[in-house]
Amino acid sequence: MTIAAEELAPLLAEIAAEASGRFGEGRLHATIPRLAQVDPNQFGIAVATLDGGIAKAGAADVPFSIQSISKVFSLCLALDYLGEDLWERVGRNPSGLRFNSLTRIEQEQGRPMNPFVNPGALVVADCLVDRAATPIHTMIGLLRRLAHSNRVSCDYEVAKSELSMAFRNYAAAALLKEYGNLRGEPRAVVHAYTHFCAARMSCVELARAALPLANEGRDPVTGAQILPPGRSRRVNSLMLTCGLYDAAGDFAYRVGLPAKSGVGGGIMAIVPNRMAIAVWSPELDPLGNSVAGFAALERLARDADLSVF
Repeated sequence: MTIAAEELAPLLAEIAAEASGRFGEGRLHATIPRLAQVDPNQFGIAVATLDGGIAKAGAADVPFSIQSISKVFSLCLALDYLGEDLWERVGRNPSGLRFNSLTRIEQEQGRPMNPFVNPGALVVADCLVDRAATPIHTMIGLLRRLAHSNRVSCDYEVAKSELSMAFRNYAAAALLKEYGNLRGEPRAVVHAYTHFCAARMSCVELARAALPLANEGRDPVTGAQILPPGRSRRVNSLMLTCGLYDAAGDFAYRVGLPAKSGVGGGIMAIVPNRMAIAVWSPELDPLGNSVAGFAALERLARDADLSVF
């Protein structure tokens, strides 16, 4: 069933009004000092439909650090460079451990479980460092084209803050290098990966950027084929099974949509052949997902009947 963006506007307004009731239930991400300084009492939501429509509510135009949501877009770039050969270096299964676990690297002999845990994203970043002349500019350029917005940028202050505390990512990169699954120099790979995560955009921009994943890889605004046919389904399947850290199963049960979250408080969700959704609220639950954002997507999926199941 097709839903026009304007039909969702009243529901989004209700969801945004309810969101303030969840403020104080979570905590800001403290591992990245810059993110710990964000105003916690914020919520935004945007829906982009395949006909080009946008519905939004709350702080939907306020830019935020997308963090691990960037892993979806870096994966798409790496698949452009390597195709199916990428899966020789990274798996496609949930890890069963924390997203920054070093244990799994040793257990799997240097082949990360999936591209959305940090070690897997480091392997993906390594592919881009190896193939792209300017990987950070390549990533930001892709996000700008998809979002149709030159306002999308890399927040270098967030990246600097994150690099100051990136000890576990440096350790993961060193382990991957020892196992022969990192071509580049570990510090250079961590540097690129961190700047990918520091991409800064709003809910409206993020929802627009995600539209090709809801449209068989095609940008519905320009008609350009961004991803090869069939790839969006594969990327969406990975988001469904691995996209929300250790809460992926709970999210699939309660919301029923492919999605990817980030510790900046954002969640990007896909409704295949219908729309893309972005929510943002900075306070996180113990598993690293936005408290208000998770609740908002649960209500939106229920009331608008959006589950893929």
